[in-house]
Amino acid sequence: MAAKSNLTNMALCLTAVCLVCAAILGAVYSVTKAPIENAAAAEAQASIAKVLPEGGEISGELQAEAEGIDGYYVQADGEGAVVAYAVKTTAGGFGGPLTLMVGVLPDGSVYNTSVLSHSETPGLGAKCTDEKSHFREQWKGFSGELAVSKDGGDVDAITASTITSRAYTKAVAQAVSLVRAIEGGEALDSVSGASVNKEEE
Repeated sequence: MAAKSNLTNMALCLTAVCLVCAAILGAVYSVTKAPIENAAAAEAQASIAKVLPEGGEISGELQAEAEGIDGYYVQADGEGAVVAYAVKTTAGGFGGPLTLMVGVLPDGSVYNTSVLSHSETPGLGAKCTDEKSHFREQWKGFSGELAVSKDGGDVDAITASTITSRAYTKAVAQAVSLVRAIEGGEALDSVSGASVNKEEE
């Protein structure tokens, strides 16, 4: 004889289905967690290598309470002198957050940049990922005014993508500001007014 359909039976069935689904999701998460973390770490290391000079020792990730800064790394030579910094920094682009890894030398000049993630429009703002484009090439050794030319700076914007270009430039400026604060021994980041913890180095 078939069970009568009532509210109690439906609630029990729904609960059982939810428990089974939760168990499956939990199992999938536990199996995929380590590979995802390893892939993210490998991607971070590859992006760091792209934006720093070759050689030297690279620190673990350090934290700074500064606007748009998601962490940074210090590259030192064999005697412990700082060679460069790799700064992970985020600014709001046209389609959402634009996250970069920016290599900055102790004098505040940009060594190179790399795009970690973005949500920019394909064919327009997404051109910021093209490493061979003029927009990306200009960042190698850049030490000019950190603003797009339309705003009085020295950065040539991507054609028809001023918002993305401004976001990219802001992310780079945040990284440079952090390095200048660290190198200058300042207690505060000049852009955000947030504290920089030098003791973590």
